Amino acid sequence: MERMDTLDAEFLHLEDGIAHMHIGAACLFADPPPSFDDIAGMIGAKLHLIPRYRQRVRPVPFELGRPLWIDDPHFNLEYHLRHTALPAPGDDAAFCRLIGRIMSQPLDRDRPLWETWFVEGLEGGHWALVPKIHHCMVDGIAGVALLRVLLDLEADTKVAVPEPWEPQPEPHGSAKVLDAWGGLANDVIAIARGLPRAIAHPADTIRSAVGTTRGLARFAGDLGTTPPLSIEGSIGPHRAWAQSSSSLDDVRAIRSVFAGTINDVVLAAVSGGYRELLLSRGEDPDRALVRSLVPVSTRHDDDRGGPGNRASALLYDLPVQIADPVQRLKVVHEQMTELKASHMAEAGEAVASIGNLAPPMVVGQLSRMIVRAIHRLPQRSVNTVTTNVPGPQFPLYCLGREMLEYRPFVPISHGVRVSTAILSYNGRLFFGITGDYATVPDVQVLASGTSAGIEQLRERAVTQLAKTRPGKSRSATTSPEMRG
Repeated sequence: MERMDTLDAEFLHLEDGIAHMHIGAACLFADPPPSFDDIAGMIGAKLHLIPRYRQRVRPVPFELGRPLWIDDPHFNLEYHLRHTALPAPGDDAAFCRLIGRIMSQPLDRDRPLWETWFVEGLEGGHWALVPKIHHCMVDGIAGVALLRVLLDLEADTKVAVPEPWEPQPEPHGSAKVLDAWGGLANDVIAIARGLPRAIAHPADTIRSAVGTTRGLARFAGDLGTTPPLSIEGSIGPHRAWAQSSSSLDDVRAIRSVFAGTINDVVLAAVSGGYRELLLSRGEDPDRALVRSLVPVSTRHDDDRGGPGNRASALLYDLPVQIADPVQRLKVVHEQMTELKASHMAEAGEAVASIGNLAPPMVVGQLSRMIVRAIHRLPQRSVNTVTTNVPGPQFPLYCLGREMLEYRPFVPISHGVRVSTAILSYNGRLFFGITGDYATVPDVQVLASGTSAGIEQLRERAVTQLAKTRPGKSRSATTSPEMRG
């Protein structure tokens, strides 16, 4: 038996009939499309590499332990594969509407929590795979690793024969309870094993404890209520989705000219996108406060693709008040540098570790109470989520067809009507914007504004390079570092 971590289980507790806690992607491929049977055969041949795809979530009696992953005795691959096609012309707007509808539907809790859609009829003869996976199974990094398992590194890879599989029987309720409490004892023992080192190095222990305490205090202090905005508040069950993209080389060049990290450039562009969204809605960005939850991976190098969630988070107020893109980037860089030194992410990781020792029935009841309370009075401490996941910088293939685009999807929750996912793949950055269909259907404004923010910074970087290289033409300053 395999238990969920507290963070994984929390994504189950937070889900209801309105807020759906699955992540996903829209993966576009070169033509011609394969057959549905070929897609099923390809995925079936890889299932032994991803056992979670044949496991369902089962509770421990009376919530005396966290939920368990148990083999589904009735697993049927075809139930998890869906086939559809867009009517002509199958343009990007129609595809985005389809993604919104697909992601508006919850996953079946009685079966393994995933499905994949095979979509034909896209412009240019292209086709797509749309994986949809519950957040309790994977985080962004694990989701990328999962796609790398399903797809191939070479165009001429042949489909293997599926390996035989027999589901393990589900344990009885008493065995689940005993295993849960045995697992809790092991968690306590694991923490106790670190005590000798803590005692042997008291200065490091005190320093770490002080940093964690400061991080918790900073996180709590940043959770103040924000002024009302139309992009935060109650949500409905339906989703709108939009996308855009930019050159990763442009982002690297911008960073080299103006300093900062790739993530700084991305956050500055996203801030510009939110500024455009607020302006288009008749709101004053100069008086607005857009606070974003920014997930931070806590995975180590030996766990880059393991299942589950390994993440903490930062709270960051996007500088939507700043109109100048270069000044906005400078502010983002300075503020993110200070925020990373605040120990906020380390505090979140510590809380998640301690949470594994908390009684599951208490955690579950408390989470459900919070969700019910938010239904009546949506939280106004966090306005949005902005997650940036590094993807493979080389092409992936499905049945010999190259994957051209890798557009991400991230859910929204109560009080958060808009969220932004950024994913890099094979030299490009892809922005996927999710919105509540009833209140923020105009998410394309944010998607276009974000990629426009990258372009504005690129143009300013070209101008800056031209000033430092007298006599060079614009075409010269765009080669090689500013080519998109």
